Amino acid sequence: MNRREAVRALAAGVAFPLLAARGSGAAAQPRTDHRMSNWAYSTEGFDRIMIRVEGVETVTYAIGPEDGAMPLVYFHGGGTFHGFEWARALAGEFRVFCPYHPNFGESGAAAFDGIGDYVSHYELLFPALGLDTFHLAGASMGGHMAARYAAANPSDIEKLVLNAPAGLVSEHAAMPDFSTVAPADLPGMFVADPAWIEPFWPRDPSPDWLAVRQRESAAAFASREDLAATDRALRQGLKDFDRPTLLLWGEADRIVPLGYARDWQDVLPKAELAVIPGGSHLLLDEFPAAVEAMRNFLKA
Repeated sequence: MNRREAVRALAAGVAFPLLAARGSGAAAQPRTDHRMSNWAYSTEGFDRIMIRVEGVETVTYAIGPEDGAMPLVYFHGGGTFHGFEWARALAGEFRVFCPYHPNFGESGAAAFDGIGDYVSHYELLFPALGLDTFHLAGASMGGHMAARYAAANPSDIEKLVLNAPAGLVSEHAAMPDFSTVAPADLPGMFVADPAWIEPFWPRDPSPDWLAVRQRESAAAFASREDLAATDRALRQGLKDFDRPTLLLWGEADRIVPLGYARDWQDVLPKAELAVIPGGSHLLLDEFPAAVEAMRNFLKA
């Protein structure tokens, strides 16, 4: 089922139980087991939207005008510790939706074991959010997820932004073997300036912080599929994809290195490529130039 079929099913009253609760901000919604009280980032000014889809509680943060602004949906990567602060810079021109994937952040648990399960979940969530066509962006694991969603639902997409997406086999680059990385060195691999990440990934983290990270790491690991299979699914699914696409990369990304961009250009030969000098893996968070590149692409 793609999202258009889900919309028709919902309109026909087929049993997709949905419970939506909307408020003016994070404080308006009741606390869940996964909601943090002391993150380094702020959600002030965002609307907190909770929707239950087939029993899975999904929390989305949204910012920007509710009337007249083009929706932009963002899929986060394998961790949510750095928040969505960068989205504020786009809130004057877009209504930015930042859902927490099931098993991540403030969203509830789901027995998902692959990216396809997340795609199916979002095919039901987006109608409940009132989304028809929209811009879609994703980073890292979320970039893979966004590409898979776009392949299955091309008519939903106005423009697609893939920030250092995972999911392809590459002859030009390799992701690091994290089993060989000392825990103390891991945070610095995601950024250009280790001091930037310190508030978000503290040297002496609280038990709550560790619990969320362990939960998300387990979910990210569980979502991994055979790489040859995901490569094949992406190449086949996107071969006729014709929506405007931006590949956005940090020049110094050490998690999904820039060499992978060549492989994505093979899959999406009409895509634009924007490389941010000195840019890291947490590109949108650490480098305002990346947000500006996204803005310019979406507004063109």
